[in-house]
Formats: sequence, structure tokens, C-alpha cells
Amino acid sequence: MKTTIKTLLLATMLTTGLSGCKASSEAPTEQAYQTYVQTGDSFKHLNLTDINNNAIAFDADHKKLVILFATWCSDSQRLLKELKQSPLLNQPDLTVIAIGREEDSATLKQFNDTMALPIHFVADPNRAIYSTYANKGIPRLILLDEQNKVRQTLIGEQPNTLSNLHWN
Repeated sequence: MKTTIKTLLLATMLTTGLSGCKASSEAPTEQAYQTYVQTGDSFKHLNLTDINNNAIAFDADHKKLVILFATWCSDSQRLLKELKQSPLLNQPDLTVIAIGREEDSATLKQFNDTMALPIHFVADPNRAIYSTYANKGIPRLILLDEQNKVRQTLIGEQPNTLSNLHWN
């Protein structure tokens, strides 16, 4: 009788333990950062309107720096402050477009009242633009050449990311 009880107890423990392992292996795992565009791909959003209701020109004679960011993100705030101090804003052949992930126009206007950046801000309240280019992680930088082809993508979570920009 004791042997039967021990056997049943052992079988129950093994079954419970195995089913626990199975459940934990089916648990969702954290997805790594993914970028959905590669060097040479065409930028898909060439008809954007900024928060001041101005159409953004994707001219053939300008390079573009597209920044996917959020106003609440400290890394995004740091990157935009670095941009404000950088010589990039003085390049006449560069258009800078900052796309606010899950942001509306009013929030972006208020944000830029403080930042005072001479760039285009675009609201992306439902991640419709952002989800075309990445699964998560901000700020994201996408460098486009004059033909609106992707030259480089970067995640700007570290200081001085702008020093790693290369259009060639």
C-alpha cells in the first residue's frame, strides 16, 4: 500500500512538474528590437503634414533625417537637445522630420514651445507610421538620401548618437 501511494505521489509530482515546464515554455518572451527597413529601401511615408499643417517636401535635392520619438522619453529628449546644439540644423541640404509616436499635434506643439527646434514635427497618435519601421525602441533615427532611400538606421538610446550618422 505504501509503495502504491509513493508511486502515485511521485507520478502526480512529475505530471505537475512537467506541465509547469510546458506552461513556462509557452509564456511570451520579450521581443528584441526589430527594424523593418534596411539600407536601400524606399521610405514609405512621402506625404506627411506637420503639426502646423504644412506639407513636408521630400525634395530630391535634400537629405532627410527622420526621428521617431516620444515627448515623455528621456532618451528622446536628450537626443533632440543634442540635435539643437549640433551643426546638422545649419545644413541647408538637410530636412529634419521628428515623428511623435503615440503623440497628438497639441502635445507636440507644447513640446516644441519648450524645445524651440526649427524642424518638422509630425503626430503619429496610433503608431501607424512608427510600426512601419520598427517594433519598439525610441528614439529611432532613419537617414534618407536625396532619392528618399534609407542610408542608415540607428537607435538613439545612448548619448552622442548623432555623431554616428553617415549618409555615405
